Amino acid sequence: MPTKTTTAPAPPAAAVAADAHWAATREKLRNRNRPIVALTICDDLDARITLESARHALRRIKAEAEDHPDDKTNQAGVTAAEAAVAEAQEAYDAASIVLRFQALARLELEALKKAHPATEEQAEDGHDLNVETFGPELIAAASVDGMTVDDAREYLDTWSEAEAGALFNAAWNVQEAARMDLGKG
Repeated sequence: MPTKTTTAPAPPAAAVAADAHWAATREKLRNRNRPIVALTICDDLDARITLESARHALRRIKAEAEDHPDDKTNQAGVTAAEAAVAEAQEAYDAASIVLRFQALARLELEALKKAHPATEEQAEDGHDLNVETFGPELIAAASVDGMTVDDAREYLDTWSEAEAGALFNAAWNVQEAARMDLGKG
């Protein structure tokens, strides 16, 4: 004979509202910031190579230090390599441009998508959006730094395909960023 399962009745709304734990949780949820991603552009090839070389040297010396923990020379090498990475990072940062993009509110993103439907030809190719018009609008709307639609359109039209793709992807991918874990309760 199957067992009968019953669900517990929901607690009264007033009791839930008065629950200090839930009130604190609600406050935290209301104060969350939407995700932000950064796109770093560095045209200084020397700065990029120097930073990567310094990082590689640090990884190598750290591995050596782990293999020989009693060797003081390796420990000094780690310290020197860390300083070299810090110096190279500082030079890289000084030569770089950082563009930041924030996830839009869900309803704002949906409205933006609806405002840029695919053309007939794009729809036949399986696209839902008109990327030519949606891309600059999304980039500008998601930009934390105040990039305009005209700026975004110019960059998408004049940068290399890979760089224009990276710009669009930074603004698009942050829309799908999730900072949650679904676990057992």
